[in-house]
Amino acid sequence: MEEFADFKKYKWFYTLSEKLIIAGKSSEQNDSMLKKVKSLKKEFIIMHTSSPGSPFSVILSNIEKVNKDDIEECAVFTACFSRAWKSGKKKASVDIFSSNQLRKSNEMKSGTWGVIGKVKRLIVPLLLTLTIQDSTMRAVPEKSIKNKKEILLKICPGKISKEDFITKLAVEIGEKFSQTEILSALPAGGIKISR
Repeated sequence: MEEFADFKKYKWFYTLSEKLIIAGKSSEQNDSMLKKVKSLKKEFIIMHTSSPGSPFSVILSNIEKVNKDDIEECAVFTACFSRAWKSGKKKASVDIFSSNQLRKSNEMKSGTWGVIGKVKRLIVPLLLTLTIQDSTMRAVPEKSIKNKKEILLKICPGKISKEDFITKLAVEIGEKFSQTEILSALPAGGIKISR
């Protein structure tokens, strides 16, 4: 989608069916991303955790082509990059709605949007898999990976800081990635290697 040719400035990954999902890294980025999505005058699936403190995630695909797995993968990604991970939770609740349901008034602070109408809700595990997508390290839902040989490591919320995790990661998978690339792939908060 050429409107989001700069997708790598967001949090992003590809689902198993190769749908691109992007999510805001900050309240300002959430705002600009959703304004851009609304300006396209097309309907997209959007997600946010049921509790505050999460990115808005958008499945950048024609809504009719989005399948159940795409929705589940996007929900896991949204939950893992939310405050729930930082809090060390095992699961989180994610709200699923359409871009047509989003409303923004001038009184709403940056990153806050209203949702009108029915919202679907999905409870998902906080579990990600490190892999390579588009020549970049990504932390994605395990379901998004076709070939299990592409799994570098499975992670979940834990007590190891991201900075300490980089050293552990180098031992586990070899030093092929820059610190910046690894840090940008990981959720905020502690990490644990999941076996």
